[in-house]
Amino acid sequence: TITIMRDGRNVVRMPLTKELPQNKIVAYMLGRSFDEAYAKHEITLGDKILEVNGLTTKDKSVQDIDFYVRAGEIVGIAGLVGAGKTELCKALFGAIPHETGSMRLRGKEVRFDSPLHAVQGGLALVPEERRKEGILITEPVRENITIAALSKYCGFLSVVKRWKERVDSLSMIKELGIKTPSEEQSVALLSGGNQQKVVLAKWLNSDAEIYLYDEPTKGIDVGAKRDMYELIERLAEQGKGTIYATCEFSELLSICDRIYIMYDGRMVKELSAAEADERTLLYYSTGGGDSNGRGEENRRTG
Repeated sequence: TITIMRDGRNVVRMPLTKELPQNKIVAYMLGRSFDEAYAKHEITLGDKILEVNGLTTKDKSVQDIDFYVRAGEIVGIAGLVGAGKTELCKALFGAIPHETGSMRLRGKEVRFDSPLHAVQGGLALVPEERRKEGILITEPVRENITIAALSKYCGFLSVVKRWKERVDSLSMIKELGIKTPSEEQSVALLSGGNQQKVVLAKWLNSDAEIYLYDEPTKGIDVGAKRDMYELIERLAEQGKGTIYATCEFSELLSICDRIYIMYDGRMVKELSAAEADERTLLYYSTGGGDSNGRGEENRRTG
């Protein structure tokens, strides 16, 4: 049998059979129907907002990275666990030192030697390990939402204006539909999906230009996933650049305009949305077409 809960209450209990469709379970979970495939909106793309050329980190976790993102574009980074997606996001965000390579933001060359410089430069990172790296887990929702833009809440002698924090955090809670008893609730007591929304609210409040998402749907429910897709598209419509890194190929195919595929710390293939399918993504993610011949060997033996 299966028991389905929503908002702290039992909704239904029924036999779990092979004939029970997944979308019926999801509908009970959400309290509404849910279309499995997300229909992406058409967004007019602008000029290149971010260009990366020859990026190699000092620890060699990523090497010879070349790619670009246009204003309003959602660019996917596909790859299996260990391919270098997380390391690339952290390198762009200034958390992993560069050895060689260059970055240009709106045509101007930039170098981020720390996450602080990256935030000041207009970048935002939604990390894979949100409880360790994305939120202050024991602090209230209010402080988490305002922490990335704290300077605008500081008055004389850098005293934080709590009333102003409260106004903006309540606005973000309402806009993103964060389910919390109040803005003073500890983030640790929220669900995974609502914790992720707090991370997003933090960066929305900072008004970033480039959003880096590293496995953003990890540990969140299907309803929160759809909310996240819609939010990402709203930001794209405002001309923001988006980098969406995940091993969930179906997500990339649903929301991305172009997809780069990583294998062993390198980008091995670029595909448009029209060219991409799960089989092709899997082929290159496991080393297919790798110049050293390892991928072809892996494909034959796999």
